Amino acid sequence: MHSVGGTGEVGDYIAAVSRVARPAVGYALTVAAAGFFAVNGTVSTLALQAGIAPTRLTALRCTGAALGLLGVLAVVAPGRLRITWRELPFLAVFGVVGVALTQFLYYVAIGRMPVGIALVFEMTAPVFIALYVWSVRREHVRSRLWLALLLSLSGLVLIAEVWRDGGSLDPLGVVAALVAALCLATYYVMGERGTGTRDPVTLTCWSFVAAAVFWSVAAPWWTFDSTVLVERVPVSIGSLQLPLWALVAWIVVLGAIVPFWLSIAALRHLPPTAAGLVATVEPVFASVIAWLWLEQVLTAWQVLGGAVVLTGIVLAQTARSTRVPTPLRETPAALSS
Repeated sequence: MHSVGGTGEVGDYIAAVSRVARPAVGYALTVAAAGFFAVNGTVSTLALQAGIAPTRLTALRCTGAALGLLGVLAVVAPGRLRITWRELPFLAVFGVVGVALTQFLYYVAIGRMPVGIALVFEMTAPVFIALYVWSVRREHVRSRLWLALLLSLSGLVLIAEVWRDGGSLDPLGVVAALVAALCLATYYVMGERGTGTRDPVTLTCWSFVAAAVFWSVAAPWWTFDSTVLVERVPVSIGSLQLPLWALVAWIVVLGAIVPFWLSIAALRHLPPTAAGLVATVEPVFASVIAWLWLEQVLTAWQVLGGAVVLTGIVLAQTARSTRVPTPLRETPAALSS
């Protein structure tokens, strides 16, 4: 048993609240969150195939999640929503780069290549983070970082099958996925800083608000033909068709808000490294779901490459020697997928 929570100075947490850490519960919550995120990849692919643009789908997801999180916090803990003017620049960059652009680039990627492959590319973020803290922050990292980098690059070469006329994957999709990985790495690095003064739930809520504001400017709502949401979309399950708004609702609620809460709940029971390692099952889940649902078949080389990259990600996750001391400084759960 250990104490989590903190002083009233951080996110209005109640001081000295003791909770029993149950690792088994933490693992189960993390796997469940990964499952929801994985299904969301396929649902998002269906929405994109229905003709909705990545910019608009990202705007809908960010705005819906922002409203949902704001609504919940306004009811259960309104005091945690207070922010200062000094925080606004940080939240703006955090929300635009870490949330808005990460999700947009992910949607561009899955619109051009299989969901599982796009996720493997994007989840190389821990490798970029380890390189950043070594080269910029001058933190000590374990020598396994270089093996992680080698494995990740080798695995990506196998996934792309570069020997097949320059590669079997769409170049724009690959670039979008890799830039999404950089944006996701930025999300994590800034999140470590942001959760020093604010709890992860509130920080992620405001990051979605910033992303929603960004998209309201970048893709104004008055240019959106909302009638497209009532169009019926085939969902590759027999002859079943659903209105597009139902897919969007799934993406907002079960693809963002629910798995986010599961991820945050898991951090009460697991250290960040353990949660990050378990979360690497997401590309595996996503690949299986896309194969069963959308018949997105991967080649043997791509499966092997994915396994090699995931091994590199696991090594990169544990390459940093410094450890986050308390649950209040956990990095917010990623909502890129």
